[in-house]
Amino acid sequence: MSDRVAAVDCGTNSIRLLIADVLAEGRLADVHREMRIVRLGQGVDATGSLAPEAIDRTRAALADYAAMMREAGVGRVRMVATSATRDAANREDFFAMARTELGTVVAGAEAEVITGDEEARLSFAGAIGELSSASGPFVVVDLGGGSTELVFGDSAGVRSAFSADIGCVRITERCLAGNPPTAEEIAAARAFATERLTEAFTHVPVEGAHTWVGVAGTMTTLAAVALDLPEYDSERVHLTRLTMDQVREVCDRLIAMDHDQRAALGPMHPGRVDVIGGGAVITEVLAEELSRRAGIAELVVSEHDILDGIALSIA
Repeated sequence: MSDRVAAVDCGTNSIRLLIADVLAEGRLADVHREMRIVRLGQGVDATGSLAPEAIDRTRAALADYAAMMREAGVGRVRMVATSATRDAANREDFFAMARTELGTVVAGAEAEVITGDEEARLSFAGAIGELSSASGPFVVVDLGGGSTELVFGDSAGVRSAFSADIGCVRITERCLAGNPPTAEEIAAARAFATERLTEAFTHVPVEGAHTWVGVAGTMTTLAAVALDLPEYDSERVHLTRLTMDQVREVCDRLIAMDHDQRAALGPMHPGRVDVIGGGAVITEVLAEELSRRAGIAELVVSEHDILDGIALSIA
């Protein structure tokens, strides 16, 4: 069997691919990473079902990914689906599509819905891999489109985890209709985020945490904008450290912008333009809570996250 593996993470907003070689010591060496915005979770919060056009967008991306995997000689593949698919009444339509595309790479391969708890643990494993154990304990936050995972632990493993039913797509669809959002909409979004995250913090006591690690597209985009990058640069973004003041400043800027102002930002992916404000609201609430509860003074942004955790799980 090949020592080349592939991980696919299909979330509410994006579908991502990692092809990696498994090294002798169990570490991964990247061969290829890619992300596409497919908005699989379009309307799920309101309708309870995956939109046919959203499944079609995901099918097109996954077919391309499968071709890349075949060309790269991948021997093992694991695809996980998270919040949007967990919530969908017609999720078998999605699974049938994924089974067809993945089966062209490895016979019998199919997508799996993971629990919020497993999602949190995979994110944690991917996020802290390059950080010194002396920086722990860690609180890792995976801010996705439909859910936000909080995980507390150290180099020995996860101590507690919780998946909060809030993400940048969900909060935008529910609260932030204006362009730019009104003061009333922003207040409602903050209240919604505070409610959902307060529940998360009751399940994940973070008072002993020393380092906050943020992963996934909202966090990496915030870092790229804070760094004033002319275009997105994953190497510059990876392990960026932002003070809480910098976090608040960049979040406030993005929340106040209209669609065209966000779209004009060099590092902004077109598929994040309409939901980055919602992600910024959630991030601000997280910053306030982690500062108050644990005295944390900065955010470390990592490019390594659940995708790396998925690959490690089959390595």
